[in-house]
Amino acid sequence: MESSGMPPVGVIGVGWVGLVTAACFAELGHEVYARDVVPEKVASLGRGEVTIHEPGLAELIRKNQKRLHFTTDMGEVLDNARLLFVCVDTPPTYSGDADLSRVRSVVDDLDGGGGHVLVMKSTVPAGTGEKLRTELPGMPYVSCPEFLKEGSAVEDFMHPDRVVIGAAPGDDQAADEVAGLYAPLGGEVVRTDVSSAEMVKLASNAYLATRISFINEIANVCEEVGADVGEVARGMGLDDRIGPQFLRPGIGFGGSCFPKDVSSLKLLAGNSGYHFQLLNAVIEVNELQKRRVVSKLQRHLGDLVGKRITLLGLAFKPDTDDMREASSLVLSARLRGEGAEVVAYDPVAMDNARGLLPGVEMKASALAALGGSDAAVIVTEWPEFLEIDWAGAAELMNRPLVIDGRNFLDAEHLRAEGFVYEGIGLPDPEAETE
Repeated sequence: MESSGMPPVGVIGVGWVGLVTAACFAELGHEVYARDVVPEKVASLGRGEVTIHEPGLAELIRKNQKRLHFTTDMGEVLDNARLLFVCVDTPPTYSGDADLSRVRSVVDDLDGGGGHVLVMKSTVPAGTGEKLRTELPGMPYVSCPEFLKEGSAVEDFMHPDRVVIGAAPGDDQAADEVAGLYAPLGGEVVRTDVSSAEMVKLASNAYLATRISFINEIANVCEEVGADVGEVARGMGLDDRIGPQFLRPGIGFGGSCFPKDVSSLKLLAGNSGYHFQLLNAVIEVNELQKRRVVSKLQRHLGDLVGKRITLLGLAFKPDTDDMREASSLVLSARLRGEGAEVVAYDPVAMDNARGLLPGVEMKASALAALGGSDAAVIVTEWPEFLEIDWAGAAELMNRPLVIDGRNFLDAEHLRAEGFVYEGIGLPDPEAETE
């Protein structure tokens, strides 16, 4: 199977991370043997059908279908590939610990040895790799955490800013092989021990989440003192010690990584005897931020009982249909708890959202969702919301009120169309003229 001169690659678990990993290695010229335990998923992927919404992914899979071999048979993967990338999910348990049952199931299936290399892409607590190495005597173990962002995962994989590879001294050859796979992509290679590599992933996401919670706190203070958080963030970001990334205020972070990894790092520290106070604040701020929209609506509308509120955007971020830890989940529940009627529209996430948002009425378009509404809330900054006929929307709504949870729309344009517009961390123009 090495006729192309490229070593074949095994991928275990073809969820979002595994599917992107498999497709991108195939694009690089590798034969890829991807295994999953769900037969229906394997069959549909074998036909080139992709249900995950990730820009460029479906096209990449169809383009490289001859090099992508999807299977439920671990033996087929082991027979054809030496390097085995583990990409199974590690969701939080009720205790907050990472659920490593899928990882351990893979380890059981490998049964050690066989000349293979286990490459851990799944996010696991620091120290996990060292424990697993003792269960796989004779099998090299390499930690290679993923740093893909939903909505730009293919681009991130093909143009990494760094590749982190952790291995014990005795597994240097295996680490070299993994580094060789990524060599054509550029990006600095960080070679370290297994626990440090695992910690890089958790620390990176926790830091980015901290920046988001920080700028959200600054936005809340800006509202109290009449400052503009957009100008504040711009001024801060020009300091090369700070930079502009992740200084956009909003209604909280979500998704599959930040909430889970922040909680995981906090728990890891606690289990080790250290109280990570900063992360407690990051988590608390993020949860409170998702609820601030409700108080903004109450300030404009009074009691929300019977009020019709439109949520524009449901996914946790644009260019994905991922509803995990999405702000819309908390916001819709709080609004319904206040007695409001909630209607919603999202360009791609409504199928995933239906079972998660009981009592929320889904509409086929933004304008349909705005009809008869007392207020619109921008939850996800989908580009198509910039193209809404807001003048027409004002005529359809009971009240022309927009709470922009992402500071995404043109405030002046909406106000010119007769809307009352409120963003996050922005000065109140009516207060300025008093």
